[in-house]
Amino acid sequence: MTDLTLATLLSSRICHDLISPVSAVNNGLEILADEQDAEMKTMAMNLIRSSAASASAKLQFMRICFGVAGSMAENIPLDDAKELAHALTKGSAVTLDWRAGDVMLDKEAVKLLLNFILIGFEALPRGGTLHVGAR
Repeated sequence: MTDLTLATLLSSRICHDLISPVSAVNNGLEILADEQDAEMKTMAMNLIRSSAASASAKLQFMRICFGVAGSMAENIPLDDAKELAHALTKGSAVTLDWRAGDVMLDKEAVKLLLNFILIGFEALPRGGTLHVGAR
């Protein structure tokens, strides 16, 4: 696989993961613009909030998971990875069982762990428990 092919696949993956929450934000804004019912407006705002939070969580996760992260320190606390993983799985049927502790790991090891978390998350489309550990 060439570098260009890998970059293309990663870009496609990011776009695929973001289209749903970004479209939901857009739909919520359209409802707000046309709707007079207060209850529907509240539902639209809730849709916008949850979708924006989902898009943000996915972007933050992928920024570390796939990005260069050149400005980051050489070692990263696993608490940072834990927060990213919890944000990624929030609102899904996947429960995160974090057993990795709160140690510092090399940033490349953290990136690898996040990639494994993403694979595990995607492997549970109907939900389940994703056990995460590191030594």
